[in-house]
Amino acid sequence: MFLRRALETRNAPIEVGLNDRKFLEMLGIDPGGINVSGKGALRIETVYTCVKILSEGISKLPLKIYQSDENDITKGLKHYLYPLLKLQPNPLMTATSFFKAMEASRAFGNAYANIEFDYRTGRVIGLWPIDREKVTVIIDDAGILNSKTKLWYRVNAGGEMRKIPMHEMIHVLGSVTLDGLVGVPTMDYLRGTVENAASSSKFINSFYRNGLQTKGLIQYTGTLDNAAKNVFREEFESMSSGLKNSHRVSLLPFGYQFTPISMSMTDAQFLENTELTIRQLAAAFGIKMHQLNDLDRSTHNNNEQQQQQFYTDTMLPILTAYEQEFTRKLFLDREIEDGYFTRFNIDAIMRADFKTRMDALDKAVKGSIMTPDEARAKENLPPQPGGDRLYANGNVIPLENAGVQYMKGGGGTGKDNAKADKGDKSASGGSGN
Repeated sequence: MFLRRALETRNAPIEVGLNDRKFLEMLGIDPGGINVSGKGALRIETVYTCVKILSEGISKLPLKIYQSDENDITKGLKHYLYPLLKLQPNPLMTATSFFKAMEASRAFGNAYANIEFDYRTGRVIGLWPIDREKVTVIIDDAGILNSKTKLWYRVNAGGEMRKIPMHEMIHVLGSVTLDGLVGVPTMDYLRGTVENAASSSKFINSFYRNGLQTKGLIQYTGTLDNAAKNVFREEFESMSSGLKNSHRVSLLPFGYQFTPISMSMTDAQFLENTELTIRQLAAAFGIKMHQLNDLDRSTHNNNEQQQQQFYTDTMLPILTAYEQEFTRKLFLDREIEDGYFTRFNIDAIMRADFKTRMDALDKAVKGSIMTPDEARAKENLPPQPGGDRLYANGNVIPLENAGVQYMKGGGGTGKDNAKADKGDKSASGGSGN
């Protein structure tokens, strides 16, 4: 009886989880050896998708030049930088490719682009993205490099170290910065979460490679040297692993005993941990879950609200960072004083959809909240004659003319008053006779 209980206990399945380091190592997964730095993090599906959504979201928006003064905002179509920003920042890239590369780099902490000048004319002739891993930011607090410039960029260009001054480098920081000068490396702060995602992915791959079979421990009553252990392990795995061996019966020699390790792909804890990891990564990049095709808690209405939140909470700060950096680095001081600035044309994504924006502006103009010119300025449109006055609803007339049609001698409907005056005059004339 005692021996039977001992055998039953020894044959009982052993339950383990993804947090068991020994179990992961037995699967060939080393949690500490997973590379999640730099481009290695893009091998994680959620990270890749988040970076893809951000880079495509920026790349489809043309960056345009505008000029503003006290009364007007016009497109800088004749500025020499207009085609460079809208179409081709350098001879090898379209604007779409350029901004895809920039945003993919910015999502990991920092995006850099070297500004190429024609030193004969002082004009910008090209923008060249630089791999963020090859750039080191040098803060020259002591003025060792230059007494005037406090920030330099050291670039490893094929083994040659280049020193680039601040005014020759576009530098767009990531979403988090601790000093306002350099964005924090995203993956350094998300290492634990990304390693969990990588471990889950490797576990699933290993699970399928092994033919959806559970792992286990083999016990032998005798002794085996290392060579014999390796031979037996290889032979046993060859006959029990792989999809072609799924659900086949394996035979063990006398004296060997197999104890399975229970791990189901549908375990609630495994699924919850995987879902939590995905949500944590999506939140770190500012991506909504419906954009990752997770529609469990979504409806049509809240999808629209989440999409609007993505534009306002995630995209707008990023767009503003690009606009401010390009404006201050590409324009001369006198051009900035003359009102030149860059702005993304957001019609492709809309801060609000077109109908919503137009309805809001229409109500603002008809409700005497905004002048037509102020509403047009919201859409980067120039003013029009008569557009600098407030209008009131009621056939939309100037505010100062409201009620004039009801006054004596007023335009429009003043005929009744004139007729009444004529009658009064006749009556008084008759009494005089």
